[in-house]
Amino acid sequence: MKKIFKWIGWIVGIVVGLLIVALLGVYVVSTMQLNKTYQVEPAALTIPTGEAAITEGGRQFLTRGCIDCHGENGAGKMVVDDALIGHVIASNLTPGKGGVGQNYTDMDWVRAIRHGIGPDGKPLVIMPSVEYNAINDDDLGTIVAYLKSLPAVDHTPDPITVGPLGRVLLVSKAIPVLPAEQIDHDAPRPVAVAKGETVEYGHYLAQTCMGCHGEGLSGGPIPGLPPDPPNPQNLTPDPESGLGKWDEADFALVMRQGQRPDGTAVDPAKMPWPAFQHMTDEELNALWLYLQSVPAKPYGER
Repeated sequence: MKKIFKWIGWIVGIVVGLLIVALLGVYVVSTMQLNKTYQVEPAALTIPTGEAAITEGGRQFLTRGCIDCHGENGAGKMVVDDALIGHVIASNLTPGKGGVGQNYTDMDWVRAIRHGIGPDGKPLVIMPSVEYNAINDDDLGTIVAYLKSLPAVDHTPDPITVGPLGRVLLVSKAIPVLPAEQIDHDAPRPVAVAKGETVEYGHYLAQTCMGCHGEGLSGGPIPGLPPDPPNPQNLTPDPESGLGKWDEADFALVMRQGQRPDGTAVDPAKMPWPAFQHMTDEELNALWLYLQSVPAKPYGER
């Protein structure tokens, strides 16, 4: 019997030792990834001036989801507050105390938005640049014009920390903790898509949806995040779990008023429809056309 307990003790000790080594390895690798520097010089971008450009940039700031993390005033708010995953407060984008707007150049803005990289060359944490990388020059130019016009707000966000589970997710690439790792920074800029009620323009707009609903737009739990329902809906034409039984009016009702076809309300904390209601009719129609064109998938296939 003593030998059995001795062997059990050895096995437990070996397992614990291996676990410690694995966690140490994760910590070392994740620290290297967080501190990696990228040498990226974005192509020159013309930033428009004038009230019309700033107004359009403010609309883009809303419809592109920037408000979800940086808040209505751009001063940043808590994005992730979890001891295991980490503590992430979005940057203060204004020129106030603690804000990056004090020092960012035009190219700093472009590098951060399109490439997920800060002025120091280090990757930005959970900045959705994978989706924003394809924003065309005109739209990005107005966004930068708007950001440069933000009134100063004094707010110094706490430093970002990545917890043990967050580091595991980072190393395993289960979720894009550091989008800069996923972007081809040397790729030529994609050809701009003409505005219009077309599937092509709808695809361009839908890239903002993919961060939550998945590349295939079939929704389901977001990998690496707590299973806090309701999870992103299936946006494909699947008749059972998606939008297969919806018509364009149903879609517009959700986007404009936050109401499903069955009369139930959409929680704006789960699906930020108040921001999307600023989309133009042309944009909504194009987005609907694209969503109707994608392959139908069962819920949760992402």
